[in-house]
Amino acid sequence: MHPLAQRIQQRDERALAKAITLAENNGPDKLELLKSIYPMQKGAHWIGITGSPGAGKSSLVNRLIAFLRKKGLTVGIVAVDPTSPFSGGSILGDRVRMADHFTDPGVFIRSMGTRGSLGGLSRSTKETVRLMDAYGFDVILIETVGVGQSELDIMKLADSVAVVLNPGSGDVVQVFKAGIMEIADLFVVNKADMPGVPKLLAEIEAMLDLVKHDSPYRPPVVETISTENKGLQDLWEVLLAHKAYLVKSGEGKDRKLRNLQREVMEVVQHEIFQQVWTHEQENGFSWLAGLQEGTTDPYTAAEHILLQRIQPAGKKQK
Repeated sequence: MHPLAQRIQQRDERALAKAITLAENNGPDKLELLKSIYPMQKGAHWIGITGSPGAGKSSLVNRLIAFLRKKGLTVGIVAVDPTSPFSGGSILGDRVRMADHFTDPGVFIRSMGTRGSLGGLSRSTKETVRLMDAYGFDVILIETVGVGQSELDIMKLADSVAVVLNPGSGDVVQVFKAGIMEIADLFVVNKADMPGVPKLLAEIEAMLDLVKHDSPYRPPVVETISTENKGLQDLWEVLLAHKAYLVKSGEGKDRKLRNLQREVMEVVQHEIFQQVWTHEQENGFSWLAGLQEGTTDPYTAAEHILLQRIQPAGKKQK
């Protein structure tokens, strides 16, 4: 067993932080660590919270943490911020907003950049959630930045996905266009004290009639005013009801299996890419001169790299 995994088993918070950094930085013994912690997972409820910027996701998460702590539940939070494509850095603003919980031993907050991953959520986000689950948190909240691909990526990770909207923002059309309607397990109308709530609720229901009319599960809609702690109990009850539905219907098992299948292929893809990159780097990207001179093209070069990798395996089989 990896030494960090042993310390995580003993609920050593520093070991958890180190393990997450190791996963983020793609350390050489990362796979060994992840293999060690996989059987240690305790079945936490993974909740994704997404929605457009300005919908009040961070405020809602902040109040939800306090609500869950009052119920005696421990909470892990992964706040995903966008990474700058130029500097590689991210603002990590959610740490500032959740400062109230820093001294609480039952709360662990980790901000992460998207790290330029192909999807909105980096692979290390999933690994971080697994590490938190192995540590023993009851609930893990994954808050995405709500821009582009990250909303759809959350579906591949969370048990329950909550899409946060607010009145007067025109969010519903955007949500419908982006295909987020299909991934939402529930909708949260935040800032429900603002004008325009009945109109927004009617729009959501109309969209659900179109998308979910023949579905065995229709996502409920919850109204919250996070600044006043209103609607949090309703939100939690709906999340628990969805968790129960996943178990009873078998959808939870199917979803988990699909996600695991995807995860295995992601790991394979990442590891092969790393090996190929290292190999080509050592060979000085031999095909680059041909591309520059116009004697070859990107597709022939890529095909050549792939054949180099496949051929040795083919020879062994003969």
